[in-house]
Amino acid sequence: MASLGKSAVKIMVVMLLLGAANSAHALGTLDLTAWTPEQGVTALDGTWEFYWQALLEPDDIAAGVSLPVNYIDVPGSWNNEIIAGKKLSGSGYATYRLLFEVDTSDKLALKLPRMMTAYRLYLNGEQAAASGVVGTDRASMSPQYLPQAVVFTPKQGENELIVQVSNFYHRSGGILESIVLGSGKQIMDQRFRSVAYELFAFGCLFTMGLYHLTIYFYRKKEVYPLYFGIFCLLVGIRTLIVGERFLIYLFPALNWEFVHKIQTLTYYLGVPAILKFFHAVFSDLYNAKVVKLAGFFSGFFTLLVIVTPVRVFSVINPVYQVFTFAVIAYLLHNSFRALHSREEGSALIIAGALALILTAINDILYLSIWLNDNRLAFLRSFVKTDNLSTTGQLIFLFALAVVMANKFSLAHQREEEMVLHLDRLVHDRTMALAKSQRELEEANRTLRMISRKDPATGLWNRRYYDEVMEIEWSRCQRYERSIAMMIIDIDYFKNYNDCYGHLSGDDCLVTIAECLTNVFQRSTDLVVRYGGEEFVVVMPEQSFDQAMRMGELVCEKVKDLQIPHSCSPISSWVTVSIGVSALIPAETNSYQDLFEAADQALYEAKAAGRDQVRGIR
Repeated sequence: MASLGKSAVKIMVVMLLLGAANSAHALGTLDLTAWTPEQGVTALDGTWEFYWQALLEPDDIAAGVSLPVNYIDVPGSWNNEIIAGKKLSGSGYATYRLLFEVDTSDKLALKLPRMMTAYRLYLNGEQAAASGVVGTDRASMSPQYLPQAVVFTPKQGENELIVQVSNFYHRSGGILESIVLGSGKQIMDQRFRSVAYELFAFGCLFTMGLYHLTIYFYRKKEVYPLYFGIFCLLVGIRTLIVGERFLIYLFPALNWEFVHKIQTLTYYLGVPAILKFFHAVFSDLYNAKVVKLAGFFSGFFTLLVIVTPVRVFSVINPVYQVFTFAVIAYLLHNSFRALHSREEGSALIIAGALALILTAINDILYLSIWLNDNRLAFLRSFVKTDNLSTTGQLIFLFALAVVMANKFSLAHQREEEMVLHLDRLVHDRTMALAKSQRELEEANRTLRMISRKDPATGLWNRRYYDEVMEIEWSRCQRYERSIAMMIIDIDYFKNYNDCYGHLSGDDCLVTIAECLTNVFQRSTDLVVRYGGEEFVVVMPEQSFDQAMRMGELVCEKVKDLQIPHSCSPISSWVTVSIGVSALIPAETNSYQDLFEAADQALYEAKAAGRDQVRGIR
């Protein structure tokens, strides 16, 4: 048993030594002989040869240049690497070299990411790609982010990949993202799909951004469309300058510093925009002072981006990333509060917000110093790509669109209900107004009637007499017809009141009025109580003789009433005196002349002993 134990220990030691030997041999090489394109694309991640402060070409390597060989993990920045006892910063230049073996001679392709911040790539001794201008100092180099795809025919067996990289513009230098190997079709399809998706996302975000800004333009009462529209535009612009960087392909001469500032500004401005959006939607859950403070903080960093070069503000970028995580924590906290309080649409908005927040965290970590400079392997196992926040924003946009559609639907439904209710109210009010109008018209008619009627006798009064007299006078004048007038006065009516009292006097007036109404039956005749015990009768189209006969009739009818009048010196009954006149109206006379003639005739009747009719032509 002891010998078996010793044998096992020996075998394990040998295996460890062989593993160490293989590991040492594996530095700077990558065995892909077991890989085929049918298995999918593969990343050339691993430990590469690294020549610091040297821009080596394939001939230099082949000639056996006498430079110390260092090794570096790719992907990752060269920041904090220890070379010759010194810790590297982001500024500098270097050469990367990898030998990889493949068991195929079919055409393959490399998908090249952005590199910090200029590179030149050689494949099997030939220059295959370049981005920017590689140099040994800031003056001699020109930065550019330009992801590319390189199609090549590999050698059966070992292939050499050399990449010269220089950086004097950014805080981080080196190959920060994976170089991917696959068949030409796989790499080109992957690239075209990425470009197509980014253009689709840009179109959606830009359109919705303008749409929400338009909503705000026409409805400034609600501000959340403003902030959401701004956020959509920021993410949409960012989509074109990250990932496949389609904007760089359209305009390759764009200044790198300018593009990087725009990329950073879309991030820095996006944080307060989304915070203000949530504050506008759930105003009760967000502290206005916190939101304002976050806005000031973002404004300060935005100003730094505008006035300082990339190599300066990229150094303090981690501070803003920490601030962003604090904002995200605040958003998550209030989102769950909104969910708990069952705010309208909160579930969908928070689901979309979580997608946006998680993808934003991914992008922040992907571009952070924690992933690129400190080489935290556990982070890289989770965070493998950037520009996921575009997808998160599309999810958030869809969730918000559903909420907005539901909100507009409910608003439209409420509006329809309000319109129906308003229609009912208007109908009821219209009916009430119509009824009131009818009642008012009836009241007006009654008032007009009252204003034209004598309240004691029910006959027309002097006001109505004046209105009708003008009309009838004009008509008879126009047609040259005669018009007659009769003034009736109750004889010794004062004595009657003194003898029988005023109530009996009123009854006497009413009885005389009824008698006159019964005598004058024509629709054109007008019987008026002119005042006191006097009555006026207007008889259009009546001659003088006809009027005189009607006067005689009135005298007889009144006496036939046999109203007792013991205080009258001329009769035991109530009698009347009547003055009659008639004429054809002309321009030289007026109905007042007619009245005066009748009044004069009445005076003559009274002077002649009363209880009689007198007339003046």
